[in-house]
Amino acid sequence: MLRSPIFCLLIFFFLISCKDKTPISTTVNPNKKEASLLQEKAIAHFQKSNFNTSFYNFNKSKIAFEKLKDSSNISFNLIQMAYIQQMNGDYYGSKETLTEALPYIRKDKNYLAAVNNFFGIADKELSIYDDAIYYYSEALKGVKDESSKQAPLNNIAVVYIQQKKYDKAIKILESLLNKNSSLAKPPTKRKLRILDNLGFAYFKKGMNEKGLALMLESLNLRNQTEDVYGSIESCLHLAEYYSKTDTKKSNQYAQLAYQNATKLNSIDERLEALSFLMTNNSIRNTTYAQKYVFLNDSIIKIRNNFKNKFAKIKYDSKKEKDENQKLRLEKAENLLALKDAEKEKIIFIATFIILLFLGAYLKKHLDNRNRIGKIKTAYDTETRIAKDIHDELANDVFHAITFTQTQPLTNENTKETLIQKLDHIYTRVRGISKENNDIDTGENFSANLKEMLSTYNSNTTNVIINSIEKINWDAIDDIKKIAVYRVLQELMVNMKKHSAASRVVVKFDSNQKMIIIDYVDDGQGSIKNKINKNGLQNMENRILAIKGSIIFDTEPNKGFKVKITLPK
Repeated sequence: MLRSPIFCLLIFFFLISCKDKTPISTTVNPNKKEASLLQEKAIAHFQKSNFNTSFYNFNKSKIAFEKLKDSSNISFNLIQMAYIQQMNGDYYGSKETLTEALPYIRKDKNYLAAVNNFFGIADKELSIYDDAIYYYSEALKGVKDESSKQAPLNNIAVVYIQQKKYDKAIKILESLLNKNSSLAKPPTKRKLRILDNLGFAYFKKGMNEKGLALMLESLNLRNQTEDVYGSIESCLHLAEYYSKTDTKKSNQYAQLAYQNATKLNSIDERLEALSFLMTNNSIRNTTYAQKYVFLNDSIIKIRNNFKNKFAKIKYDSKKEKDENQKLRLEKAENLLALKDAEKEKIIFIATFIILLFLGAYLKKHLDNRNRIGKIKTAYDTETRIAKDIHDELANDVFHAITFTQTQPLTNENTKETLIQKLDHIYTRVRGISKENNDIDTGENFSANLKEMLSTYNSNTTNVIINSIEKINWDAIDDIKKIAVYRVLQELMVNMKKHSAASRVVVKFDSNQKMIIIDYVDDGQGSIKNKINKNGLQNMENRILAIKGSIIFDTEPNKGFKVKITLPK
């Protein structure tokens, strides 16, 4: 699925900025002149895709407008900064910047719909789907004309497709298509996007012929109107449509999507196209695997580099602002020191106020130091992951390539061996990613745990999570939270690899002293006295380390059960 359509919102911001600007004269407040020039410079660099420089100037302009208490321009700069962060994959940083804009937007309602839409996009990309729908719905409340409502509505439909709520998505998209059924030619990109999404929703619902017709119609019209970027979305949808029935056609559409995404330097779409080419049993699978690993590794490094730079820009600006404030406070202290003894009371009061400001400054300084420490920790983690990929995964890819060069691929046994090697490589990639994810043990722990378990939902496996909200996670130690998260993660990975389960239930319960977690799946199970203890030893060690207990129960063809108990 392609990124949410936000190009219209960008044009909206630019038009607002052009409308509000007035020629700068020599009588304008010098501070406002400086702030406006910085904003214009930021827009110019943005149009040239110089995102670091653009972000830096928007931030400087924001600080300058803060001195003038110009809430409208502060809002504009913060929203543009958040948009740049989203373009470079920094969705958490984007949400932080948008949150910073909220107090100013309450005074200036012009940007409220846009901010809610951006919140929705960030949550969609982070797979926080319910929150995404909430923000898209809030964005709808902030627009009046029907045309402006169509982008958030389309975004809501796309999220419903991700959540497998196909009926809801189809209802919205059919309504939008009816509103865009004008006979004007050529059709608008908006209509073709709706047409393609509706076809894709029909296909996911099981209405294959109807869905295929709409997706093909959208692709043909996109080709006629030279909508290259839109055609990528159509080709990826068609590649998925044919992936289970006609791998040759699936490969053709995936290859076309990859070529067009490469021309437009659209990294995420290139990766999605490669994922189809990797899994369609093509002879050139090894080549696609190499490309996927290299491209994915590169974009992770580039995006993390952008995140660190954006964080550093904001940190340096905050540090400069705090230092200026400190200098002003020091000057005030020196002036107070020169006052007459008759003003001792005033000096005492002023000194007390200054100490309060210094305390606030020190707190902020410590908070910033902690933030830099987190950035460094993230960088160290990324370095370790990169080393794992280089030292371990690259060797596996090399051996797979060597195997294809030395073995006859026409032999069915050889093909099966090659598929197993590639599946092993894919599993290693997922393993490295999951093993190195940070675990947020704060107030979002319950939501993150539920999200992790939900990622194992698929067309063949239904994961049901019961009563996770019953547990007061805030009262649980961080070490216990991490152990629970990792053990459940390992259970889900084990289920995915070995169980072939169609239904998995994870139930949470508690009493005054204990937390109880029951895991049940309907997979193939095993003979109880032949359970691979080595494979489950890590789970046992984690639970025993927090003074809990874990019991495994299984029989052939009767599924797999695990009961975990741990003290509060």
